[in-house]
Amino acid sequence: MPDEARLPRLRIRIVFAEDEMIGPGKAELLERIERTGSIAAAGREMGMSYKRAWMLVGTLNAMFREPVVDSTRGGPGVGGAVLTQNGRRVLALYRAFEAEAAEAGASQIAQLSALLRNIPDGK
Repeated sequence: MPDEARLPRLRIRIVFAEDEMIGPGKAELLERIERTGSIAAAGREMGMSYKRAWMLVGTLNAMFREPVVDSTRGGPGVGGAVLTQNGRRVLALYRAFEAEAAEAGASQIAQLSALLRNIPDGK
């Protein structure tokens, strides 16, 4: 059985236009915003700067007809962020697409994996 680092995985980015895309990073950010209630906290958990997290949310909000994240300003313990209904739908559609693509490509991924060089002990 291959170790966890060698398990193949799909990383899908859907590109709508040059600067309009959604992929695993933005999806993870949305999930963490939903869980933490904070753009800053979600970014910190991902090792991302506050500015970068806000920029990605701004990009996502501008991409879709309706915002994906709603935020209120405030200091510590005040303010926060939540996914809008549209944000939850965008995230669910992206994750469903990911799952369907992985399932559809499982045979090809297995065949490609079988062609990989077997390096004992990672050397």
